[in-house]
Amino acid sequence: MRGGLFLGWGVVAALQATAAWAADVTVSVVDAQGRSLDEAVVALLPRGSVPPLPPGAQAVIEQRARQFLPRVTVVQTGTPVHFPNHDTVRHHVYSFSPIKTFEIKLYVGTPAQPVVFDKPGTAVLGCNIHDQMVAWVHVVDTPWFAVTRDGRARITQVPAGAYQLQVWHPRWPQGQAPHRQPLTLEARGAEVAVRLEVSP
Repeated sequence: MRGGLFLGWGVVAALQATAAWAADVTVSVVDAQGRSLDEAVVALLPRGSVPPLPPGAQAVIEQRARQFLPRVTVVQTGTPVHFPNHDTVRHHVYSFSPIKTFEIKLYVGTPAQPVVFDKPGTAVLGCNIHDQMVAWVHVVDTPWFAVTRDGRARITQVPAGAYQLQVWHPRWPQGQAPHRQPLTLEARGAEVAVRLEVSP
C-alpha cells in the first residue's frame, strides 16, 4: 500500500459498529416533592451537528370540546403544525410568544396552511373566543424528544455520543431557560431521573 492509512478489517468493522450504535434513553421527571410530572418535554440536544428535519415531518393540534389536544406538543425546529377545528363552534387560535407570533382568525375545519415553528423555544397558544383554551408548543433543535406520561418518557434509537438533556414543563418559570444537564450516551442506553422546581 502506498500512502494513506491502512486499517485492518477488524478495526474498520469496529468503527462501523460504533458509528451505528443507537440506544434508548428513559427519563423520569418529578417535582420538588417527588411527585411524577406529566406533560414534561424531554429532549437530547447533540453537541455536534443536528440532523435535518425529516421529509414530511409535521404535527397536529386538534380542537375538540373547546380544548386543544394535545395540550403539550414538542416538535423539531422547522416543523409545520396543523390546527384542525373539530368543534361545531368557531375558534380563533393565536400566539403572541416571541418565538412564534400568529393568528388563525375565526374558522372551522382545517386551515389551508399550517403554521411553521422555525425558532426554538416555547409558544403559548390561546383562543380569543374561549379563554379556558390553552396549549404549548415546545420547539427544540433536535429530532430526539418525548413527552412524559406517568412521569416517564422514553426516547428511542439515539446515536451514542455527548448530549445536553433538556427538560421543560408548562409550570416551569416563564422566561427561564429549560433545565439542562450533560449526558453521555453509550450503547447500553441510559436511565435518568430529573427533579424540577415548578410552580404549584
